[in-house]
Amino acid sequence: MKPFIPVFRPRLPDAERLLPYLRRIDASRIYANWGPLTTELEQRLARTFGLSQPAVVSASSGTAALVGAMLASAGRATSARPLAAVPAFTFVATAIAVEQCGYRPYLLDVDPHDWSLDLEKLERHPLLHQIGLVVVVAPFGRPANQAACRCFRERTGIPVVIDGGGSFEAVCRNPGETLGAIPTALSFHATKSFAMGEGGCVVTTDEPLASDVARALNFGFESSRNSVAASINGKLSEYHAAVGLAELDQWTGTHNAFLDVAQQYRCAFAASLPNHRLVVAPEVASCYALLEAESADAATEIRRHLEESNVDTRLWYGEGLQRHDCYRDLPRDSVDVTQSLAPRLIGLPMACDLTADAIERIVATIGEVAADE
Repeated sequence: MKPFIPVFRPRLPDAERLLPYLRRIDASRIYANWGPLTTELEQRLARTFGLSQPAVVSASSGTAALVGAMLASAGRATSARPLAAVPAFTFVATAIAVEQCGYRPYLLDVDPHDWSLDLEKLERHPLLHQIGLVVVVAPFGRPANQAACRCFRERTGIPVVIDGGGSFEAVCRNPGETLGAIPTALSFHATKSFAMGEGGCVVTTDEPLASDVARALNFGFESSRNSVAASINGKLSEYHAAVGLAELDQWTGTHNAFLDVAQQYRCAFAASLPNHRLVVAPEVASCYALLEAESADAATEIRRHLEESNVDTRLWYGEGLQRHDCYRDLPRDSVDVTQSLAPRLIGLPMACDLTADAIERIVATIGEVAADE
């Protein structure tokens, strides 16, 4: 049996890098509630994005960050506007966060080229008057257009939240176009390029909104222990902040390593499988290597062949929200693009230290399927 190649193998900061931060926790005996390490992490992230510190609010997960952004921007759903517009092409956490705020997800299709919602089309939707929240997803870390989101909110009055997921690299690369008043929720899960094991943040240049996000993540508390607004407990612990700070310390090296693996993939496909559609960084976040198969049947065959060769794969977004048992009965538009794209988009193995031999084996195995056709 050939050695197993997992679809993703995280590499977070090791114990040696963590130790100085853990000793600071020992000294302060502060473990939660926006302690000194969490505050420092928010400050350093803000500087990374070219923003002031109040623009970044940390959260215990990407999903918690989404909920905090939604509650701060739109509050809980009302009987007059019970729906939240959500792309069917997204990870299930998007719908889960919407439901945590009391909204019923209404599924929309995405553009076949950039895999995102068409906000201009949504402005003409017959159910717009029932929509109380719009969630724009940055698919696989492709950046959302801040200006388009802001224009939609100004024209319709409907709050917009960006599910930025794995778009840390994109917002670092071009903060002027990707960040602004519309809140962007980022995930720092272990499967992301910038990873803390678990965690996330909300980024917004609207300082009052950032304050509302912090309140929404802290039991509705603001200046006293009086809960004044809809909320959850979504604060980041000092231990996860320690991981985040150590990850920032080594981020340049980690990022370059991911980009190097993406380039190796690109060269291997160009040499052996030039007719196959490979999507890697910088088109998407560097934690992804996506193979877009010609059909769902072809994708199934490729995945089966890779599995037989002990190579793990993933449909990161499943086959779309509409195919999850929990969400089959959600109201929706026609989602033909999602139903075509999602089952064809194969997540291939990726890691910042994935070897050239592993990439060669993966590409060769896919080539065997092509040869059999």
